[in-house]
Amino acid sequence: MARDHDLASGSHAFAAGNVVGRNLADDAAASAGADALSDVLEAVRLTGALFFLVDAHEPWIAEAPDAATLAPVILPRAQHIVSYHLITEGTCWCHMDGLAPVRLDAGDIVVVPHGDAYQLSSHAGRSSTGLSLPQILEWFQMMASGRLPFVVQEGGDLPRRVQVVCGFLGCDALPFNPVLSTLPRLLPLRRAVTMGRDRLATLIDFAVGEAQGQRAGRRSILLRLSELMFVEVVRRYLTTVPEAQRGWLAGLRDPLVGRALARLHAEPGRAWSIEELAREVASSRTVLTERFTHLVGEPPMHYLTRWRIHLAATLLTANGAKVSAIARQVGYDSDAAFSRAFKKQTGMAPAAWRHRPASPR
Repeated sequence: MARDHDLASGSHAFAAGNVVGRNLADDAAASAGADALSDVLEAVRLTGALFFLVDAHEPWIAEAPDAATLAPVILPRAQHIVSYHLITEGTCWCHMDGLAPVRLDAGDIVVVPHGDAYQLSSHAGRSSTGLSLPQILEWFQMMASGRLPFVVQEGGDLPRRVQVVCGFLGCDALPFNPVLSTLPRLLPLRRAVTMGRDRLATLIDFAVGEAQGQRAGRRSILLRLSELMFVEVVRRYLTTVPEAQRGWLAGLRDPLVGRALARLHAEPGRAWSIEELAREVASSRTVLTERFTHLVGEPPMHYLTRWRIHLAATLLTANGAKVSAIARQVGYDSDAAFSRAFKKQTGMAPAAWRHRPASPR
């Protein structure tokens, strides 16, 4: 990508290089999904870390290291880094160990949810940038600190061109991140077929216009735009989840399970029973339990426990409230019961979680 001030020219990293739908099932499910998805995205605390545009000509190659290596460089307090790339012009390929290369065309998006190392390049065959890991990390650090321009010029002198919007976000992955848990290692999303202007295109235009100006607060605006783009990407994926696929997002789209998730997220501290939840979503307990477990992967009450513990973990690190107060807030009448449940899910007592290092990985 951008030329480093002292890296050898002709080879860079993503630091880069020089070879270098379908509608929701019904309106009720759509409303339920919106609420529960908002809850999760707020609770996992998305934070923009990097956002830039790559303008490359063939041949070119760019790579990103795994999230555990990258996070301390670009967002030291983040538990985890998720990246996504939107192809706005041209064609490129994404490579990840253990997977076949994925071709990406204009309008396509690729998401790397679980922090794997990967490459983007102008060709289907994988090769090396020729850079060491310290050089790659130095490039990322310079970009994160604002010492490199928003538009990164890369590649060779052939006429074929590609433009890629690149976003890297910090988020909480522990103790429970329902969105990440349901996504594959590499998630390509094909160009959306819409009747009007695509929302992502509007956000990209806004970002490029903001980057080309010199207004105060530009970097903060761009990072917030990167978060909005990722949310829109997740919403697009939600509308395209195959019928046969399971996972939290598939459950969110299902009319019955979506309503159940919405109720649990609306009142996580309520003394729920499976009978009461079934009544509120107009189902029998057997049908609800079977459908919820089939799609989400665990029964409703098990899911509620994990969500409560995630909320408690967030509260423990976000404020100085007493453990007993947090226990009551997430639905536990007994401090001892809360501590047992918390330790079972996280491996730590609540007090130990509160004082753990800022970014366990």
